[in-house]
Amino acid sequence: MTTLPTPDLLRPASYVYGTWHTAPAGQTLYDAVYGRPVAVISSEGVDFAEALRYGREVGGPALRRLTFHTRARMLRALATSLLERKEDYYQLNLLTGATRRDGWVDIEGGIGTLFNYASMARRDLPDERFLPEGKVERLGKGGTFVGRHLLVPREGVAVQINAYNFPVWGMLEKLAPAFIAGMPSLVKPAPQTAYLTERMVRDIIASGLLPEGSLQLVTGDPGDLLDHLEEQDMVAFTGSAATAQKLRVHPNIVARNVPFNTEADSLNASVLGLTVRPENPEFALYVREVAREMTGKAGQKCTAIRRAIVPRDRVEEVVAALRQELSKVTVGDPARDDVRMGALVSTEQRERVLATLDALKAETSVVIGGEERDLLGGDREKGAFLDPTLLLCESPLTAHGPHELEAFGPVATLLPYDTLEAAAHLAKMGRGSLAGSIVTHDRAEATELVMGMASSHGRILILNRDDAKESTGHGSPLPQLLHGGPGRAGGGAELAGIAGIKHHMNKVAVQADPTTLAAITHEYVPGAEVREDVIHPFRKTFDEIQVGDSLLTHRRTVTEADIVNFAALTGDHFYAHVDEIGAKEGIFGKRVAHGYFLISAAAGQFVWPAPGPVLANYGLENLRFVEPVGIGDTIRTRLTCKRKIRKDLRPGETRPTGVVEWHAEITNQNEELVATYDILTLVERARDAADGPLS
Repeated sequence: MTTLPTPDLLRPASYVYGTWHTAPAGQTLYDAVYGRPVAVISSEGVDFAEALRYGREVGGPALRRLTFHTRARMLRALATSLLERKEDYYQLNLLTGATRRDGWVDIEGGIGTLFNYASMARRDLPDERFLPEGKVERLGKGGTFVGRHLLVPREGVAVQINAYNFPVWGMLEKLAPAFIAGMPSLVKPAPQTAYLTERMVRDIIASGLLPEGSLQLVTGDPGDLLDHLEEQDMVAFTGSAATAQKLRVHPNIVARNVPFNTEADSLNASVLGLTVRPENPEFALYVREVAREMTGKAGQKCTAIRRAIVPRDRVEEVVAALRQELSKVTVGDPARDDVRMGALVSTEQRERVLATLDALKAETSVVIGGEERDLLGGDREKGAFLDPTLLLCESPLTAHGPHELEAFGPVATLLPYDTLEAAAHLAKMGRGSLAGSIVTHDRAEATELVMGMASSHGRILILNRDDAKESTGHGSPLPQLLHGGPGRAGGGAELAGIAGIKHHMNKVAVQADPTTLAAITHEYVPGAEVREDVIHPFRKTFDEIQVGDSLLTHRRTVTEADIVNFAALTGDHFYAHVDEIGAKEGIFGKRVAHGYFLISAAAGQFVWPAPGPVLANYGLENLRFVEPVGIGDTIRTRLTCKRKIRKDLRPGETRPTGVVEWHAEITNQNEELVATYDILTLVERARDAADGPLS
């Protein structure tokens, strides 16, 4: 039987101002399973002011010279490199008391976040060093004065203070959006598990894949770090609500208005719907979810279910089902294949949980737990083991402890309810949560609970038989969605896809004439000067096309035959096009051409028919029909290059391409705009260094 080997004593170092710094002495850390010394950690001797200066003056400029897509390629390469070394991290993960399954969420989940952000950046962001946001606003009647918002990287350091429970994911989920945004990170992991974070940072630095200064690490005490923050810096904190409250009012943070984002532990709730019966699939799903959240990471998750809100007439059945489910959970040495739950991170943490548990017992009773199970390996005294415990609060609407005290371990409290309104109220009594879940197959019930709980939650999962197979569960934050919550949960926001990147950028409103704004943003602005060429734009390669290249087409007069033939071809016999009497009584007062006929006719005006660099139509966006076109009206189209998006070669592809976005405006004989839209074309480009060598 595999057991946790005796570890060599580690000395996690700090990586600051381009060098590794190891303190001569420090705090001794112990493995969570057998209580053996595992590491000595200290930040003594680190010059925090110099570390911040180095990030601002070395890491920041290096990142800001790169585009979003270049940073994304670096992040993807880093993720691939770390994935190849994952087994090293799994070995250290066991020392923290976590099982391999727990480690998968932390290690491969963290690396997966890098992959996700790399993909999102290449898909949703331009290949630029800044991000235009929103539409161009017309600020004057004549169209010569316009404005638009731009996002640019903050010129400071993102100080990231992480909790002990996810030493890998906690670092990477903050690093990824900051790096894509162009902001260097200074990572401060919690000391209990910092040796795992340090091992990964060593591999990152050794890989040489990130610009120097874009990542620094401080192990041990943060010293006077916060005293040296400046206005362009920012802090992202994960940990207890109490610690967050102290840090966010640090005099220097307050004086300099340093952004402080908090993701704090919260008393998350899961509601079993009133309509759910024991024979329904949702009942079993609920029981498994509560048990999994109680025991995963030994309950040490900021998103774990702390309050299980169940119909009053289902309490006994839920307790019986949870007793059976939790009886399957074996506790002990996480290196053993037959162990499902490991230890808390330290004996000190175990004592804190036990103290909170004692306080909770003033308003609750223990319905599962209270006795020690046989350990499958590990040391009951020197290790940090705590068996799963389920409490019951008979009067949750008047109780205080279950809604205020968090036992950060394998502990949850059952809260009975009688109405959906009461269930939502109980969920909100936690005063703000990172995550909530609702288990029901009744859509009306789910809707009422979501609307009742939404104001106090950052994320809500509706779990039922339809989504269970693909659901990632109550406690799993996803890179694409918000991780954060109001009130006690900290009032912060992490991840949330592109929003997490924008959080590290400064928004500025730029006002100018259209041509100047187009030059600044590298995107065509309606009303800006255009360039017309004897060479048709569809005969130019991606590299030859420039933003502002434009084509004004020949004219075409719309006939009755055009409308009738289009109706016959498409089957669209809507009365406004083909019914003379009905059309006269309609809003246009006459028969008008199909909108999609105009789009098709415009394509016939501007498309170059012969083979060339333009390979395919890639899509159409932002279509608006502005004025009707009737029989006898004459149209023409102006097609202008709006922006260019380089595409990476996918595996197996050999022909480099890019996407060109064209702005199209169809006007009538009176120069009135009748339709506007953007066309995407796939265009051949020259091979470049990012494509790699030809195979």
